[in-house]
Amino acid sequence: MIEVRGLEKRYGDKVVLRGLHFSIARGDIVGLLGLNGAGKSTTMNILTGYLSPTAGTVIVDNRDVMKDPMHVRRVTGYLPEQLAFYGEMRVQEYLNFVCDLKGLRMNKAARRAHLNDICERVGIGHMRSRMIRNLSRGYKQRVGFAQALIGNPKLLILDEPTVGLDPSQIIEIRNLIRDAGHDSTVVVSSHILYEIQAICRRVLVINDGVIVADGAPNNLAGLSRTDHRLTLRVRGSEQAAREALSGLMVEVTALAPREEGACDLRVVGEVGADIRADVFFALASAGLPILSTYGEEPSLEDAFLRLVGSDHHKEGSEA
Repeated sequence: MIEVRGLEKRYGDKVVLRGLHFSIARGDIVGLLGLNGAGKSTTMNILTGYLSPTAGTVIVDNRDVMKDPMHVRRVTGYLPEQLAFYGEMRVQEYLNFVCDLKGLRMNKAARRAHLNDICERVGIGHMRSRMIRNLSRGYKQRVGFAQALIGNPKLLILDEPTVGLDPSQIIEIRNLIRDAGHDSTVVVSSHILYEIQAICRRVLVINDGVIVADGAPNNLAGLSRTDHRLTLRVRGSEQAAREALSGLMVEVTALAPREEGACDLRVVGEVGADIRADVFFALASAGLPILSTYGEEPSLEDAFLRLVGSDHHKEGSEA
């Protein structure tokens, strides 16, 4: 569905994208991750044809975005991060307006049925006569999602679709994205990593204008080992456990006790170190048996921070 080769984007001396290469198959749901300024929104805007690349080729639905932008826009639904509406329009009027902009070729009855179906899918059927300016943030986001679905697009591009929503609204939008993935190829960006992990089958991580990782969320999470972090339940006092572990390069934090005669501890060593054996032998030598222990499962966030660096946050908004 998407083929990107050598994609570059510059604004004067500022390089935003540095030779991106990736492809996305039909029917896939792909997450785009990156820090502010990494190039996520720029990539999405180029895919939709709203920005032109400095160099490289972008093929969508077997058409070059630069050579046949109208076809690409006809098969693409786009939900931008910053929604722009005519607030004085009613929901139904706005959706009809979008149909006209997209050149949707349907008779009145077919268009009405199409919009009714979309409104029911996104849960705004009872809001069609309301003025957009009077809608809540969550319902405005649903209207934005509805306009992206007009024309049954083959490609759906969603830029931070859950930003500013409350937890229940996030769950609703997440379900809408999953449902949309049955009919469309979906590319979604988000700074909420567990949302990407919950929705997407594949993740592309962009850092400083290049792709630094590409794979299934669970596979990427596996890139980051967490053997330097343990949670233990130890038979004995907290003070005795701390003394036994004092010779190790670890930080010990006491947790709320849950068993009489035992203490619960979180033990953290240096990133990349495997502290399991050292902790075991230190406690065993002190006669403090470990009653239970578990390491922390690696998360997509662990992998993301390892790939891009947790101290590389940039000022300002994304180019």
